[in-house]
Amino acid sequence: MEQTSSREVYANPWMAVREDGVRRDDGTTGIYGVIDKPNYALVIPLDGDRLHLVEQFRYPLGMRRWEFPQGTAPDRANVEVGELAARELREETGLRAANMRDLGLLDVAPGMSSQRGRVFLATGLTEGAHEREHEEQDMRTAWFSRDEFEKMIAAGEITDAQSIAAYALLLLRERRSA
Repeated sequence: MEQTSSREVYANPWMAVREDGVRRDDGTTGIYGVIDKPNYALVIPLDGDRLHLVEQFRYPLGMRRWEFPQGTAPDRANVEVGELAARELREETGLRAANMRDLGLLDVAPGMSSQRGRVFLATGLTEGAHEREHEEQDMRTAWFSRDEFEKMIAAGEITDAQSIAAYALLLLRERRSA
């Protein structure tokens, strides 16, 4: 497939939306709407059998959701992903990690977004004060056992696709290490 045109139709400090004209391999033409967001980091804070989650209001869904700490740099800046992971963990939870292990890569919604995310396992955790952005002031945090976490997924209380996929990466890593 070949891109024949591109125009930005909307932008704000967190994302841009563009419309690309394309020519398919058979010669027909079409368009793609693409949401461009910077790459993000997601952190799984693990202390023994406990996972640390954040809960916040997700405006597009109109509800509060539990998920792992995750995010992008302000103003669509490109920040080294390990640094971003440590910052997101500290910002949202106040936790600092002695060890950050890269678990893998996730594509958010590859049919409509260019955004990709790196998943990190954070261990050797120490607590401190959070440093939340203004939009995150209603955020809550809590520790959950792995069993509680899995039951919350099964019950539909945790529906964040990135958090569930990140947990699958953790389980695969643990299975390969066993």
